Amino acid sequence: MVTRVASDRQGIHSIEVGFRLLDVLARNGRPMMLRDIATGAGMPAAKAHRYMVSFMRTGMIEQDSGSGRYLLGSYALEVGLSALGRLDPVRLAGHILENLCEEIQETVALAVWGNRGATIVRIVDSGAPITIMLRAGAVLPLCKSATGQAFAAFFRSPFLRQMLDEELREISQGGMISITTARRQLEKSLTEVRRHGISRASGSLTPGINGFSAPVFDHSGMMVAAITSLGTVGEFSVEWDSPVAKAMVAAAGNLSRKLGFNGPER
Repeated sequence: MVTRVASDRQGIHSIEVGFRLLDVLARNGRPMMLRDIATGAGMPAAKAHRYMVSFMRTGMIEQDSGSGRYLLGSYALEVGLSALGRLDPVRLAGHILENLCEEIQETVALAVWGNRGATIVRIVDSGAPITIMLRAGAVLPLCKSATGQAFAAFFRSPFLRQMLDEELREISQGGMISITTARRQLEKSLTEVRRHGISRASGSLTPGINGFSAPVFDHSGMMVAAITSLGTVGEFSVEWDSPVAKAMVAAAGNLSRKLGFNGPER
């Protein structure tokens, strides 16, 4: 629905009324007959038609010559792409991270994919007696951290595949197991991550610290960030259906929607 901000400033009422029609088209996401658009906007078809004529002149909507149905036009696409281009997951994540930290009472962070891998760019500390040693700029491993596994499961990049191969070779050499076995173990973990829509780690990167990480997607369905939470073993449950896990998935979904993602819940 169109959100209106209460204000004592005088506006142009007819523009607000007309945009109800655009809102109906945008929410349905398919070509529509005039009568259905008018019904959705709560106005007579004759009145809606006059608005549609003006919107067609500006390129905000188009009409299919064969079916007579209306759809959003090329100028609406330009406006939408311009708005999406200004969406910054780091900026938009601020309140979401603060609210999440307050809800789960654990340290939370935002990570994006940088030139060296999964990189922490923002942290909200819970203020707990035990300080979680995490700082902005830290690059986390793909295989042994919750954040890294979230990117390994959902992010797509040739560089990521190269980094994974390097980490798997190190794990193979350090653990005296074949690289095939190491890769099979990782793929099993990533399959589980994709099924639950969230990754987890229990003391694998930092002894005594558990973590969850949930992927954030943009309007194109591409993963652009990860929301991570960290807490001490014994206090921080890593059960898939724990309250923390559910809050993490909800927070990541909220940020994804702000970035224009309208796909299925992960």
